[in-house]
Amino acid sequence: MQDALDELVSLLDLEELELNLFRGRSPQEERQRVFGGQVAGQALVAAGRTVEARDVHSLHSYFLRPGDPQVPIIYQVDRLRDGRSFSTRRVTAIQHGQAIFALAASFQIGEGSVEHQAPMPEAVPPESLPDWNERFAAMEAKGETLDDWMHWGRALDMRYVDETDYTGAQRQDPFWRVWVRTNGKLPDDSLLHRCVATYASDMTILDTALRPHLLVMDDDMQVASLDHAMWFHRPFRADEWLLYAHESPSMSNARGFATARFFDRDGRLVISVAQEGLLRTRG
Repeated sequence: MQDALDELVSLLDLEELELNLFRGRSPQEERQRVFGGQVAGQALVAAGRTVEARDVHSLHSYFLRPGDPQVPIIYQVDRLRDGRSFSTRRVTAIQHGQAIFALAASFQIGEGSVEHQAPMPEAVPPESLPDWNERFAAMEAKGETLDDWMHWGRALDMRYVDETDYTGAQRQDPFWRVWVRTNGKLPDDSLLHRCVATYASDMTILDTALRPHLLVMDDDMQVASLDHAMWFHRPFRADEWLLYAHESPSMSNARGFATARFFDRDGRLVISVAQEGLLRTRG
């Protein structure tokens, strides 16, 4: 699995074309559109390449148009502000002359302060749960159909504390937990770890809004991320286990809203996430 992780790291290593201008590529796969976590992660890389000695502490983004996986993505960075403690960047992702994604990110120097946090939910340890190969082998053995999109997370080791039913056969609580880490080691680069977490954060969060409803994740369901926000609270490593706990407070007007939190093995809250997405049944 290290090869898949190396490919992800390569995917996030943008080409610098000019000052504040970067180019990213997509995997050579038969996808209809670019995965949202990819463009968000690449946009954060572009922003981070223009900031020195400061870590990203928040990002807010909008998915404007579907990305074309067959052509490169151009990332244009605007350096909005560099203050004594904070730097702010705006990134526009462009394809075919149009903006497909917009991100604003804020970076801060490290500072000490008093602390508090929400408690970590209880969860069985990841070592006791089936890995990707074991989980999907069991699904195939039961005759469940696996869509191609379910195979493109191999750079990540994801262990499901709570299973999600994608067949629409049962209603489930709008809360679930997943352990996640990379399938291999990452370099000691805090920006890279935060970009990988950004990539991973888009993989499961929107599913949370489907759990209470008898909706089937198939070709008749139009699913798209609309906006995505993250707050990075404490240092972490994306190649060590993080518990990703999701909750969906609302679903209405064909839009599902979900929040989520990443905790490390010591119970430290390291990231908070919020996303709204389109969940529309065609026909």
